Amino acid sequence: MHDLLATTPHRRWNPLRAEWVLVSPHRTQRPWQGQTESIAQPVIAAYDPTCYLCPGNERAGGAQTPQYTGTYVFDNDYAALKPDAPEFSTDADGTGLLRAQAERGLCRVICFSPRHDLTLANMDVPAVREVVNVWAQQEAELSALPEIGYVQIFENRGAMMGASNPHPHGQIWATEHVPNDPATEQRAQAAYLQQHGEALLPAYLRTELAAGERIVAENDTWVAVVPFWAVWPFELLLLPRTQVARMAALSEAQRDGLASMLQRVAAGYNRVFDAPFPYSMGFHAAPADGEAHPEWQLHAHFYPPLLRSATVRKFMVGFELLGSPQRDITPESAAATLRSAMK
Repeated sequence: MHDLLATTPHRRWNPLRAEWVLVSPHRTQRPWQGQTESIAQPVIAAYDPTCYLCPGNERAGGAQTPQYTGTYVFDNDYAALKPDAPEFSTDADGTGLLRAQAERGLCRVICFSPRHDLTLANMDVPAVREVVNVWAQQEAELSALPEIGYVQIFENRGAMMGASNPHPHGQIWATEHVPNDPATEQRAQAAYLQQHGEALLPAYLRTELAAGERIVAENDTWVAVVPFWAVWPFELLLLPRTQVARMAALSEAQRDGLASMLQRVAAGYNRVFDAPFPYSMGFHAAPADGEAHPEWQLHAHFYPPLLRSATVRKFMVGFELLGSPQRDITPESAAATLRSAMK
């Protein structure tokens, strides 16, 4: 890799989003006098009588959570989408500037474990494997609904990332239309396949495996890499070694490998600053349209906000909001830190 990438301001191309990322490695020593966060404390109680996700407790909407013993799925009591929303489309003055249309969908919550004190980081791999199976089952079930065009699986971990409850859980939003980010990735992957005759992310993974410097962890079926174009300080991209378009199409071996990799990554994050590590994580799969999508590679994004310690976070403000994404720590430096934490 070019020596100047470690010391000189430059921009890097993100082929998955067709946009540039500004990298400013010379700013890593700048003093910090901005906001600091409280260090997140691990949950120590296996059961919390006030938690609406713990077995047997009443949920916020009044429903009773059953005495579940494994992974538990339910429709979100305060869903952002409704399956029976009335159909409409409007273009207020005919100019295309004031357009709106109905969006139907479903929102579900997945409790990873009945134990209040666990996370993906300290669950055992067989328990994480059960979560992977449920994700795949839910994706297949929701994708089969005629009104659903995309299934977004995600987890917000920690109060810093907006998690309203520390109980180990994630969400699935199934939308009528493909959301912005996967739609952007869809266009980029389709264009790359047409131009190069192979899928973008498998080609990218081959390049990263040859280089090695941004690889953080790997097993027989999955690889964790800090992407060359990473925006968040300790961002990760999880890629299967064999191309697959959707979660439901993962083989048994790929599901085993994914469970192991998820547990390893989540536990490794916690070791970076010796504190619970917040993040938003989600899977991008091909649209739920019944097509094969040879351009698409299933992948997971990890977007953690911490910058230089457990109390200093990265803010996406100013130039990031008005110009383009910017980072100080180079992806190569972040990869070295994460690699050490995930051994």
